[in-house]
Amino acid sequence: MGDEQSRRTWAFFRAGGFDQVKIRDGDDIRNLDQLDPKLWAALSCPTRGLHFDSKTLDLIDTDKDGRIRVPEIIAASKWVCSLLKDADRLLDESPTLPIDQISDATAEGKQILSSAKQLLVNLGKPEATSVSIEDTTDIVRIFAQTRLNGDGIIPGDAATDDFNKGVISDIIVTQGSLMDRSGKPGIDLAKLEAFFGDLQAYSDWWKVAETDAATVLPLGDQTASAYDTYDAVDAKIDDYFARCRLAAYDSRAQMALNRQETEYLAIAAMDLSITSDEVVGLPLAQIGADSPLPLDGALNPAWAGRIQVLLAKVIVPLIGQREKLSEADWATIKARFAAYAAWRTGGKGTSVEKLGLARIREILASNAKAAIADLIAQDKALEPEANAIATVDKLVRYYRDLHRLLINFINFRDFYDQDGEPAVFQAGRLYLDQRSCDLCVRVDDIAKHGTLAPLSRAYLAYCDCVRNGGAEKMSIVAAFTAGDSDNLMVGRNGVFYDRKGQDWDATITKVFENPISIRQAFWSPYKRVLRMVEEQIAKRAAAADAASTETLSSATMVAATTGQPPKAKTKIDIGTVAAIGVAVGGITAALSALLSSFFGLGGWMPVGVVGLVLLISGPSMVIAWLKLRQRNLGPLLDANGWAVNTRAKINIPFGRTLTGTAKLPPGSRRDLRDPYAESKQGQIWTLTVAGVVLVSWGLWYFGAFEYWMPNSGLPKSAFVQRREEAKNKAEADAKAKAEADAKAKAEAEAKAKAEAEAKAKTEAAK
Repeated sequence: MGDEQSRRTWAFFRAGGFDQVKIRDGDDIRNLDQLDPKLWAALSCPTRGLHFDSKTLDLIDTDKDGRIRVPEIIAASKWVCSLLKDADRLLDESPTLPIDQISDATAEGKQILSSAKQLLVNLGKPEATSVSIEDTTDIVRIFAQTRLNGDGIIPGDAATDDFNKGVISDIIVTQGSLMDRSGKPGIDLAKLEAFFGDLQAYSDWWKVAETDAATVLPLGDQTASAYDTYDAVDAKIDDYFARCRLAAYDSRAQMALNRQETEYLAIAAMDLSITSDEVVGLPLAQIGADSPLPLDGALNPAWAGRIQVLLAKVIVPLIGQREKLSEADWATIKARFAAYAAWRTGGKGTSVEKLGLARIREILASNAKAAIADLIAQDKALEPEANAIATVDKLVRYYRDLHRLLINFINFRDFYDQDGEPAVFQAGRLYLDQRSCDLCVRVDDIAKHGTLAPLSRAYLAYCDCVRNGGAEKMSIVAAFTAGDSDNLMVGRNGVFYDRKGQDWDATITKVFENPISIRQAFWSPYKRVLRMVEEQIAKRAAAADAASTETLSSATMVAATTGQPPKAKTKIDIGTVAAIGVAVGGITAALSALLSSFFGLGGWMPVGVVGLVLLISGPSMVIAWLKLRQRNLGPLLDANGWAVNTRAKINIPFGRTLTGTAKLPPGSRRDLRDPYAESKQGQIWTLTVAGVVLVSWGLWYFGAFEYWMPNSGLPKSAFVQRREEAKNKAEADAKAKAEADAKAKAEAEAKAKAEAEAKAKTEAAK
């Protein structure tokens, strides 16, 4: 691994602009530790948010950090290959593992083979030759008929006698339960020890009270009930005697201690009940200097019932019958309960109190603890066999799932193979705006995902998806890689189908704009200009409408207040007319210059058209082409917790396969008659007039009218003027040349004549 030279010869295929290793056979899987990690498509991926068995991912994730990494993939690959006779069978991704494929060459293999056979026996299929995920998943069914199953937890029916079954039930009631592999509530050794510890502590605690029963238990077995009655009114009776002592100290306080009349007026204004908080808060009885508490008659009605219970259960048994309770009597009662209160405060093992002291001591006197502990030990002794059944489940899952994980981790074969199953990170298919998007990834946090995902250079639309009336919700991001973005905007609705075929209502909540196609880039400048013109026209029309409305309102108001009709609108002055003329002239001149240049190309006019189109659309097409070449799967997955190890490109041809556009099926018939189509008569007239004007202008420009109607009086175009100037210049040049030639010829003839005459004279002189 690392930079060391690999000892194995690997095969690669190219897709997405990078070389991806092929998984050809079991030996490739067994020797993944020899493949340089720099050649892996990914270095880690999350265990959640994928269309993949999460339990298999949890088994591979040995450090339980929620992520799958290269060492864990290598460890899983080596482990499963060591337990199979033919590792090539991993490429089949079969959900059932043939028993005869489990290798018994190692001790672990022998144990797993034995456990697989025992599992089938437990399921009532001893003759079966293979084990499936369904067989290993239902642990409850596997152990449903077994008394002991190796998890160290025993349910009540694991005991063979009724007494111990009852003790196990008591432990569950007082200590809580654990779920046994059979699906029943049970206990383990820790709960057994805690239960008997509480039993002994509770029994010992009671022995303290029983040793000094006269002091600690003044009313014997009725002490606990009597104390609860006493404790319920203790604070209120203390409050009564404290108020009476204060009244004895200063008689002026007596009225205030009995509450003011205004407080009773406020209470009287409400709907009263005996248990109302306002009544409960009043004194127990009328306050007087050192007055005893009346036990019958003038008592606060909210407390009268409890005082009667106190009289029957506490006062009479402890100090005898009383009509009034003095403060001294109350002090005696408090003293009689002091030892019990102190003992009760130090209570131990109270979790088992509900069983009752008799039941507690019955259990302690039995051998239930030893018997139940022995059952737990017997159950625990079966742990290796039971754990091996869990290992069978692990092996069956790896046998089915490992290869598929590899072709979505070591390479991205599933993603780039459009004829096979989608990649594990593809959440489903979004239908929106007459398109279907296959590159949809589930997103947990749109804000966090949106910080990195736009670097993929793809056009991304984040959608909130709901189903079952909003009971189920999730978010996705969809990459649009074909078509255009004209109708993609926040708020648009579509339908998302997840990998299970369930449909969700999808609404776009956020978009990141990037080029979708070269075709879109070609038309985008014209669409922007058209959109700008439409916006300007709409603004000007709105402004004109507002101004007109304001003028009309002002005129109406003036007429209503003055009784005079509004002044007639003044005519446009000469300056305005001149300004309009100048503007029209400038526009005409610019248009004429443009058309002159265009028609001046002559036979090169088609080239001019192409050049003009490229001048307008070329820059946006080049920018789009550059960005489309940069589309990359990596940031889209990295934002979801992956560690993509390469630049997995989404080029233009591959992008077209990820987003399907609406097309009529082959052989479809189209009826082009649309009863609601807009009338094209106005468009035809407009185009006809524009064509006539353009042709007329061209004929005039090239001088056809001069040829056909020389005396028409039309002004000459610049083209005709240049053509005539060129013709006149050519004629003048030809005339000048002819004159120069004639002059040269005459001079030559004169010279020859002079030479002849001179020669003749010379000859004559001789």
